[in-house]
Amino acid sequence: MKFAAVDQLQKNIGYEFKDIALLENALTHSSYAHENGLSYGANNERLEFLGDAVLELSSSRFIFDKYPKVPEGKMTKLRAALVCEQSLAEVARKLNFGDFIRLSNGEISTGGAKRDSILSDAVEAVIGAIYLDGGFDAADIFIKKYVLVDIDKKHMMFESKSALQELVQDKYHADTKIEYKVVEESGPAHAKHFRIACFVQGKKLSEGVGPTKKKAESMAAYEAIKIIS
Repeated sequence: MKFAAVDQLQKNIGYEFKDIALLENALTHSSYAHENGLSYGANNERLEFLGDAVLELSSSRFIFDKYPKVPEGKMTKLRAALVCEQSLAEVARKLNFGDFIRLSNGEISTGGAKRDSILSDAVEAVIGAIYLDGGFDAADIFIKKYVLVDIDKKHMMFESKSALQELVQDKYHADTKIEYKVVEESGPAHAKHFRIACFVQGKKLSEGVGPTKKKAESMAAYEAIKIIS
């Protein structure tokens, strides 16, 4: 990839870097740096560390201001839902980060550009890069525009299995049984795809898909909640 292509990513994220090297650093996975004999500082792990801290502060302040009557424990759960790996990976997909991350040939061949962990790490690294380039306010604008959105949906999906349990107990009976069963498992070991069905008292209510059983179960639970509600 010609790295002039980052011009398009800058348009995608709505921020133009004064120091483009920071963005290039944020998009350089450790596998690429190792494969090409680059120094440790050339990969995005340090920027990811910084971006994670900026993201935590920005999201914490946002939740603190938006929900003045919510106690600390619930604020912590809400923040976790908004900044979890899956949520950040979805941000990366929306902005087409996968087209710009520099990966080793091995990571490319195993679908690294689609992997949640790599995508979410890149989002945190880009946040760190924006912070260094334009300060906290610039990073905060990016976070509020792309990360701190669809709050109710993200919270429900993050807590979907426990939320479904509570809903079912309230609507039916305390000992109502909920089961998750694998309907389909496909793809190679490095890129699995699961389709899981959710059953309530032996009756199939919904299905969910995802790259892991946990995520597919969460999606199935989320769909079940919508059906019951």
